[in-house]
Amino acid sequence: MNRIVYLNGEWLAEAGAKVSIFDRGFLFADAIYEVTGVVDGKLVDYAGHAARLQRSIAELGIACPLTAEQLLDVHREIVSRNALMEGLIYLQISRGAADRDFAFPKDAIPTLTLFTQAKSVLDNPKVATGMAVALLPDQRWKRRDIKTVQLLYPSMAKMQAMSQGADDAWLVEDGFVTEATSATAHIINRDGKLVTRGLSTAILHGITRASILEIAEAAGIPFEERAFTPDEAKDAAEAFITSATSFVLPVTAIDGQPVGDGRPGPLTLRLRELYIRDKMASAI
Repeated sequence: MNRIVYLNGEWLAEAGAKVSIFDRGFLFADAIYEVTGVVDGKLVDYAGHAARLQRSIAELGIACPLTAEQLLDVHREIVSRNALMEGLIYLQISRGAADRDFAFPKDAIPTLTLFTQAKSVLDNPKVATGMAVALLPDQRWKRRDIKTVQLLYPSMAKMQAMSQGADDAWLVEDGFVTEATSATAHIINRDGKLVTRGLSTAILHGITRASILEIAEAAGIPFEERAFTPDEAKDAAEAFITSATSFVLPVTAIDGQPVGDGRPGPLTLRLRELYIRDKMASAI
């Protein structure tokens, strides 16, 4: 590929963008990231992602080198420079480069990078077929509410799920589903109620999740924020995930067992349609 990327105030060809081997993002995963969807060259749900970015870096005590207005300008500029009509923008901020030490350095300058990924986020084939998930133990660290780059275990879980013939994993802790490897898990129970886990340090505070709950409330779709068990998920009428990279995707099988009739559910597809309609109208 021949993308233009952003690195610490410079616009560079991707092959020329270099980060120090002493960067703490590389040495300690001492970094956070955000992902913003782009459709028709516009940013989707940007305000939520920008707010979560600020929360994550505050939790780690990292200072963003750009103001909120400058950060928005950089997002728009990277879309323009790469002629990105549909896809994703990945942003990462690390604490910066310093001599290796578990103690945080006092004078490190944060490393800020952004790059684009062109891909179809609207025409996902899994919308029509649904996706299969495998249930696996959640062995991640306990501060999942911070969107850090500590993604090794989710990657391992996804690979294990794929080796079992599934598309992804739903992670389970203390008898309850937490979330997918990189998305929020939801079910529609047999009473037609949307059930999704409440916010805590156990899960990432999904931006698409928050939007879906707002849309459900406006549409008169009942919902409940609480943990649910793997058995409850398997017995659900419908299931789906939400994320910036997939919007809303139906889950049609859990551990090889069909969810509902094994086809994407009507309420899931309605929520996806409502989300796309709402967020395309408000995209910036």
